Amino acid sequence: MRTTEKSFRVVKKRYEEENIVYLIGDLDLAAASDLEAELEPLINQGDRTLTLNLGELKYIDSTGIGLIVSILKRRAAMKAEFEVQDIPYSVQRLFDLTGISGYLRKKPAQAGAERKEQWT
Repeated sequence: MRTTEKSFRVVKKRYEEENIVYLIGDLDLAAASDLEAELEPLINQGDRTLTLNLGELKYIDSTGIGLIVSILKRRAAMKAEFEVQDIPYSVQRLFDLTGISGYLRKKPAQAGAERKEQWT
């Protein structure tokens, strides 16, 4: 019997004023509801910046893009910071083609910066 490895993972890190969520693998219809459940408590923390690190994101479909747009709208309504970081070229092209690039605040990568992590 062959087992299949899950093609999408989320790693969350909490810092003093920011939550960073690393998206790893393929963000598609099958993974979107799991991601939404993982992000729900963080989206509502308006006193912290929410950053999605996409550096290990291999694939995103329209459902994943829609989820990011939904987060963007909710955070904007709360007047809470929302950023994306380390966008792979193929994902950036999709963001450009769909027209959401102009609405996303891009954060530069933390090149070796030491920060106190509160949880993983």
